[in-house]
Amino acid sequence: MKKWFVLLLALVALGMAGLAIAAVEKGKITLKVGDEVNVCGCSEGCPCDTISGKEGKCSCGKPLVKGKVTKVEEGTAMIEINGKERPFKTTGKYQCMCGAKCKCDTISQKPGKCGCGMDMQEVK
Repeated sequence: MKKWFVLLLALVALGMAGLAIAAVEKGKITLKVGDEVNVCGCSEGCPCDTISGKEGKCSCGKPLVKGKVTKVEEGTAMIEINGKERPFKTTGKYQCMCGAKCKCDTISQKPGKCGCGMDMQEVK
C-alpha cells in the first residue's frame, strides 16, 4: 500500500513539473532546446516578438509560423524558422491571461490577441 502511495505521489509531482515548464509566468515563457512553438514569421526587425503554444496570429496581425527552439540563453531563445535561426525575447511586455486551463502560453512585445483569441494584457 505504501509503495502505491509513493508511486502516485511521484506521478503527480512529475505531472505538475511538466505543467510548470510549459507555463508563462509574469510575462516569461520557459523554453528548452527542441520545443516546437508558434512564432512571428516576420523579419527579425518586427517588434512584436510573439511566441505562442497555439496557432494563430501575431500581435502584428500576420499568421504565426511553426518554429523549433535551437538555443536558450538568459532572456532570449534562438528559434529556427524555415531553416534560419532568429532570436526571440522570452520575456514579454504582454501575455495571455486566459487562466490555468488554457495552454496557449502567448507572450509578445506588443498588445494583441493570444493564440486562444483573448486580448493579451500588459505584464505588471
